[in-house]
Amino acid sequence: MPARPAAPAATAAQTLPHVVVIGGGFAGLAAVRALAKAPVRITLVDRRVYTTFQPLLYQVASGGLTAGNVTYFLRSLRLRQKNVRVLHEHLVDVDAAGRTVTLLDGTRLEYDHLVLANGVSVNYFGTPGAKEHALPMYSRSQAIKIRDQLFVRLEEAAHAVEDGTMHDGLRIVVVGGGPTGVEVAGAMAELRDAGLRPAYPEIDGEAFDVMIVQRGAEVLKAFDAPLRRYAAEQLERRGVTLRLGAGVAEVHADGVVLTDGTRIPSDLTIWSAGVAPHEEVARWGLPLGDGGRIKVRDDLRVEGHDEIFAVGDVAVSPAGLPQLAQPALQSGRRAGRNIAALVAGRPTEPLRYFDKGTMAIIGRRAAIAQVLGKIHLTRGVAWLAWLFVHVMGLVGPRNRLVTLMGIVTRYGFPFHRKPVPIVGDVPSIRSRRPARPERETGAR
Repeated sequence: MPARPAAPAATAAQTLPHVVVIGGGFAGLAAVRALAKAPVRITLVDRRVYTTFQPLLYQVASGGLTAGNVTYFLRSLRLRQKNVRVLHEHLVDVDAAGRTVTLLDGTRLEYDHLVLANGVSVNYFGTPGAKEHALPMYSRSQAIKIRDQLFVRLEEAAHAVEDGTMHDGLRIVVVGGGPTGVEVAGAMAELRDAGLRPAYPEIDGEAFDVMIVQRGAEVLKAFDAPLRRYAAEQLERRGVTLRLGAGVAEVHADGVVLTDGTRIPSDLTIWSAGVAPHEEVARWGLPLGDGGRIKVRDDLRVEGHDEIFAVGDVAVSPAGLPQLAQPALQSGRRAGRNIAALVAGRPTEPLRYFDKGTMAIIGRRAAIAQVLGKIHLTRGVAWLAWLFVHVMGLVGPRNRLVTLMGIVTRYGFPFHRKPVPIVGDVPSIRSRRPARPERETGAR
């Protein structure tokens, strides 16, 4: 009986340690890039084919940028980094004992090292009606939906006059007074004041009102008091109403009910009150800490699992890092370097987080920045610093260039006086009044 042919020998690349990275956000991409020169093969798994620069999603939601400006094709990573492949799929299970992960299509990936950087999702805090009636802004599709719903509501208001009703403007309620809530509220106010007043003459008064609802007594509580006061003054100067001291107890299709019993009408409710890990994280059998996030040691390895790293928003470290872009970038980079060290037989190192600062934009020539924990910047200087940091933080030269042009033409002089918002598909809004019969034509 003839002997079977020998199985093909494994290629050199297939014998390299396999690193699986879950999530192509800030932390995941930083980990992948830190392993660019390491003798490993990397599989990057993400549920989307692109990575999103989330700090600028509010610009998409308010018609200032296109979605393509803030997203980047993940497979383009291979143009410069040949040791990575990208899989477009959902992670459903982690088998820490068997060192495998299972994807939604049934694919099982064995790993030598695993990096969990799958981020977080919207946290509604169990608020009745919030998931059904409020619009979150944590993904590209969600930002586009906010933008499109805004213009649907505006068209409906403009056509209300055809039914014999003079519409007095829309009401937008932004739930949450953190950086995201402040930035989207400020951008909406800029859009209204600069471009929508003359565009919708049918609407009596303002095109829409903007209100921030915040449970705490101040907005932007992560910043020092002088910066919080400046931001509040700038918001009110732009016509943004601050409703502080009461949270949202219920969300309805036409309004929100606060914890003090007040009911506030709302045509568009935007939810920016917080985030939480994806539900499946709790089923992986990994140690969890505050908010259901994965507990890691100071070198970012998951407690009790030396081959698993967790970085970014999904992880909670002994240092208690905030869920922001810089901690995600630095933790992802450190995780990648630690894996490279383990492959080379060297010990891991703890993450030494360097706090570069935090910033938020309120509107044209108005922003705040808290640099190195103690230096305060406001007004135009902070705005220029914000512009530089956010443009340079984008992935890819094309995204940087077109985003810079988009922001300049929205806020720069003299373009800011007549901005043209980016809009999507808005269905025709038809009057409820019965159509008038057409006049008969032709000889009698």
